[in-house]
Amino acid sequence: MDWGNVTAEDLIDALREVDWSSPPRSFSEFFSRFTVPRSYAKWNSRLKCNLYYYRTNYFIMIVLILGLGFLRRPLAILAAILIALSIAFLNDSFASTFSEKVTRTVRQFSPHLAAKMRPPLTPVIRGRPSAKRAVYICGRPRWVFVFISSSVSFILWYVSCGILTVLWALAIGLLATILHASFRTPNLKARLNTFREEFRAVWRNYSEL
Repeated sequence: MDWGNVTAEDLIDALREVDWSSPPRSFSEFFSRFTVPRSYAKWNSRLKCNLYYYRTNYFIMIVLILGLGFLRRPLAILAAILIALSIAFLNDSFASTFSEKVTRTVRQFSPHLAAKMRPPLTPVIRGRPSAKRAVYICGRPRWVFVFISSSVSFILWYVSCGILTVLWALAIGLLATILHASFRTPNLKARLNTFREEFRAVWRNYSEL
């Protein structure tokens, strides 16, 4: 796949729709080989490829950096967990899996309440959904949980006086991610991985033409 033709919007859509339940890449593979990109086009293609291929590793790395920055502030650690959960809710696969597991757990204690937590049915016209399927968590729109988690996280950061700390931690985490994605040479496994089914959502519009 020519990653130079993949736009930033396509990459964000793919990261939002892809399954994040897969385990992270091994430590030896993550820190295997580093080279300097020869041109801007090479760097741009490498950056997108690595961000997609090592997405789980980068997410874990940023969360760990946030956790290290708040070792002496328990409330700030809880705030970091909530903001990480808010970001994870933006992924369709994680949100759906989270909703199913919570609903299944509630069903063991209250089947009536679990029935109310089911997402509404999407109307179908001529065998196809009438609109893009909205993601629901426990019967409520996804944005409700994202808003609540983000709001509570901001309050905890304000109470713990950790806003400046989290900004520094996020800056370090994002800088480490960009540096790694820029200098980590994509191996053959990473290149072949882009042809799997999990990335076809990026090219869905082209296949329908």
